Amino acid sequence: MKTWIVILFCGLILLSGNFVSAEDYRLGPGDILDIGVWTNVGSGISNTADLGVWGYRDDFGLKEIPIRPDGKIAFPLLGDVQASGLTIAELNTVLTKSLAEYIKNPQVTVNLVKMRTIRVYVLGEVNKPGSYEIDKQHNLLDAIGMAGGHTRYAIRRTVYVVHKATGEYQKVNYQNLLTKGDLSQNIPLGDGDVVYLASNGLSFITDILPYIEAYYDIQVASHYH
Repeated sequence: MKTWIVILFCGLILLSGNFVSAEDYRLGPGDILDIGVWTNVGSGISNTADLGVWGYRDDFGLKEIPIRPDGKIAFPLLGDVQASGLTIAELNTVLTKSLAEYIKNPQVTVNLVKMRTIRVYVLGEVNKPGSYEIDKQHNLLDAIGMAGGHTRYAIRRTVYVVHKATGEYQKVNYQNLLTKGDLSQNIPLGDGDVVYLASNGLSFITDILPYIEAYYDIQVASHYH
């Protein structure tokens, strides 16, 4: 039984390393995008002068576009476009609607080719608690894996993730992720999030509060009662 769990755990790590949930992931500064635009041949561009160095073409693409620290990308015809905070699908919609003013029936594809580096804190019953930089998939499995995995004392049914952006916490059934391959429990993480694995017999509040208060100011009373 233990051997089967180890094999499944390794498989989940391999799978998560090649999986990006476009529905959940929010773009941010440091992400790298590839964007392509296609039109019907001869459909034309209403204002070719705005293409500048790109010239008059029936299709064009931009490779490895970084999202700048201000959260925007530079795009031909449109200038600066806000990308930070949007999902890939939402950015696709924004670009398609904006380009429609210049190009007839634009077909836009947006691909995330490299995710930004984020720092997360993995605490409690893990083999190497501390802060870690994640530059691939920003999810729970990667974070716990970087911390050396859980200890024998961890309560795997309930792992707590505190999201810095909102100050709210989320309960995750890590046991189902390990034994059933339930990838819905492999939640995405944001910069500054805290992952906490409690120990058997210890309460969440008494364990995690000193760590949370040390990393960032949070109004505990409004979220934990």
